[in-house]
Amino acid sequence: MTDTKQLTLPITGMTCANCVATVERNLKKLDGVDNAVVNLSSERATVDFDASKLGLTDFIARVNRAGYGVATGEADLVIKRLSDDNDARRLEKALAKLEGVLEAQVTFTTEKARVKYVPTIITQAELRRAVSAAGFEALELGGAAEDAEALAREHEINEQRRLLIIGLIFTVPLFVLSMSKDFGLLPDFFYTSNSMEGMRDAQPWFGWLMLALAIPVQFYVGWQYYVGAFKAIRNKSANMDVLIAMGSSAAFFYSLPITFGWLMGHVYYETAAVIITLIKLGKFLEARAKGRTSEAIKKLMGLRAKTARVIRDGVETEVPVDDVRVGDVVMVKPGEKIPVDGVVVEGRSAIDESMLTGESLPVEKKPGDPVIGATLNKLGLIKFEATKVGKETALAQIIKLVEDAQGSKAPIQKMADQVSAVFVPIVIVIALLTFFGWYFFGPQLPINSDIDNFTRALIYMVAVLVIACPCAMGLATPTAIMVGTGKGAEAGILFRNSEALERAGKVNVVVLDKTGTITKGQPAVTDIVVSDQLSVTGDELLRLAASVEKGSEHPLGEAIWAEATTRGLNLVEPAGFKAEAGHGVQAEVEGRSVMVGNKRMFEARGISLGNLESEVARLQSEAKTAMLVAIDNVAAGVIAVADTIKESSQEAIADLHKMGLKVAMITGDNQKTAEAIARQVGIDMVLAEVLPEGKSTEVKRLQVGKSESLQVEPLNLKTFKPENVVAMVGDGVNDAPALAQADVGLAIGTGTDVAMAAAPVTLMSGDLRGVSRAIRLSRKTVTTIKQNLFWAFIYNVILIPAAMLGYLNPMLAAAAMAFSSVFVVTNSLRLRGVKI
Repeated sequence: MTDTKQLTLPITGMTCANCVATVERNLKKLDGVDNAVVNLSSERATVDFDASKLGLTDFIARVNRAGYGVATGEADLVIKRLSDDNDARRLEKALAKLEGVLEAQVTFTTEKARVKYVPTIITQAELRRAVSAAGFEALELGGAAEDAEALAREHEINEQRRLLIIGLIFTVPLFVLSMSKDFGLLPDFFYTSNSMEGMRDAQPWFGWLMLALAIPVQFYVGWQYYVGAFKAIRNKSANMDVLIAMGSSAAFFYSLPITFGWLMGHVYYETAAVIITLIKLGKFLEARAKGRTSEAIKKLMGLRAKTARVIRDGVETEVPVDDVRVGDVVMVKPGEKIPVDGVVVEGRSAIDESMLTGESLPVEKKPGDPVIGATLNKLGLIKFEATKVGKETALAQIIKLVEDAQGSKAPIQKMADQVSAVFVPIVIVIALLTFFGWYFFGPQLPINSDIDNFTRALIYMVAVLVIACPCAMGLATPTAIMVGTGKGAEAGILFRNSEALERAGKVNVVVLDKTGTITKGQPAVTDIVVSDQLSVTGDELLRLAASVEKGSEHPLGEAIWAEATTRGLNLVEPAGFKAEAGHGVQAEVEGRSVMVGNKRMFEARGISLGNLESEVARLQSEAKTAMLVAIDNVAAGVIAVADTIKESSQEAIADLHKMGLKVAMITGDNQKTAEAIARQVGIDMVLAEVLPEGKSTEVKRLQVGKSESLQVEPLNLKTFKPENVVAMVGDGVNDAPALAQADVGLAIGTGTDVAMAAAPVTLMSGDLRGVSRAIRLSRKTVTTIKQNLFWAFIYNVILIPAAMLGYLNPMLAAAAMAFSSVFVVTNSLRLRGVKI
């Protein structure tokens, strides 16, 4: 059996979709890699591989060979309790063994450890824990632990800024001199004395001055394009660097023989310099804008408390939040953040969970209730036991979920990837055709023209090379996905992958589970009716039924048990408890066989309801669930249980209708009760009396337009399509198969972890209005992606032919190319302000 692992690597140096394809292709070539996905916007590579064949260093070496880098961090730790050099060597080995650590160096004399690591795999907090596990103590060198990946990105942006400034220092005077010379605006000493009026020639040294200004731009500012082009060609591919290197080099090297006096003509140093500097400006602005697409993640990370007040051995100590251990008792005062996940052991308070769930009202907490890290304690002082710390906390899981979604590829991106793979080679062919076309077949130049056929063809070829922009295509989808998933996380909507974000917008039927989704999932006993077949009181009937339901986890059973407890009835332990899914429960209580269930259960056993038949019908028409009770196989009475409809349900369903969606309700309840609830909230279709295992089957029938419940007359269901894109919304364990079967599964976050794991979308709050928000966000994101792709394609479709026909100066072409990708990123950022 293979030891399959997943790694996420932060990649540096990627500029366009071709870079993504190159890194992806190189990683996939390694023996043992199952899958590799690279995202340009988040600049990360996610690799699934066989750990018995490959290690981290293999991937880093492969990425470096492809011409790119992996962002790394350096941790400087002060180590205490080192007794000699052997301790230093032992700790060095222990650190070097950690996954994600590239180098570890421990010096006994200075009592310091320097560790080079990959920040997406291991954190500084984990390094300090490893030091503690080895028997030493690691001290932080002041302040919060650095975000190494963010620092690497910041360094990259600063480097782009530095090169841009150097480029501007040399390019601006070069451009001004060139234009001034062409228009005759320079002082007389720049021109030769024998220049004819109207045809003024520059001094011989003028060309050398322009060359001196151009060299730093060409070979210092633009050096990374040459390196990138060389590595791309070495990897048998072509990227944006190849186009820029070819375009600027053509202008630069054509000008050299003219400067040396070997040829007559005009020099184009300013063209080469302006191309490089403008593209550098575009890349700098793009890098800054791309940084803003991940602001939602940074906001989530910023929610975390920095320290925790822990009680150990009866002593209250303030420790960094990373040092909190499972089982620690943590004290939180009013106005402070809950540092980690846990369970309240002492005190009562109201907790503001809005930053994670979007729920505006504070939630009451008492001993036994769970608390979530990063939420805000509003009122009382509480003590809680830490149950989840570090990467296990709800916040850490949410951040990972959002990062995974941002790193995944949406189906809509496939077309852009396919075009990008062949884009640069096609552009190079078009550029060469442009050169030969103008050189051999171009219209004759005027006699007094200051350029010849070769120069004209070269200029138009350079314009074609420089105008082509694969970057905009590569950024069109991932930037919108990053902003969309981040916007969702801020609103308490978590998308597991970008496919779910794209698919949610296509939904036309929404199926809602009744209990816990439309209703609060906290049913209460409303009526107790006794049969005339047995002489039994209401309290006695309730006591026997509650004794049977004592071991039940079903919400209806819990409601019966809760009512009996509230009334102070004496419950006894049931014997031979049996539960039948979708029917009811049965057990022996005080020597009597007691059965609590629905009509199906009674009919299967041939138990007559007698006068209870009409009572059951009445209760069901009032939207109550009738639980029948039989004692020794004789119908003894009915206990009616009703679940309160959530305040937001009616508004949420009306909102779905406004969006043109049809809404169905699925429940194990009987038809009449289900229809009564459906009318209250405005449901279009009822799927009633569905057993837990039948929910996924009903969803499947809806998808192909063959649901047997489509003919429910009272609810006017004539407008369902033959084939539907179905969203299923649920919160329970028995919803998991239906959530998985649906085209888009949405789990209510207040439900169980199983439901959340099965669903591609999780709504952190129990508010049903999150469904319409998720669908609206999906539609807005997909619209933005389509706008971006349209711009990216139409830009190239219009401007490449324009450059071929000679309508574009290479400098204007460079400006347009530089700002096309900035436009795409900026358009994606508009999503942040969209109201959902």
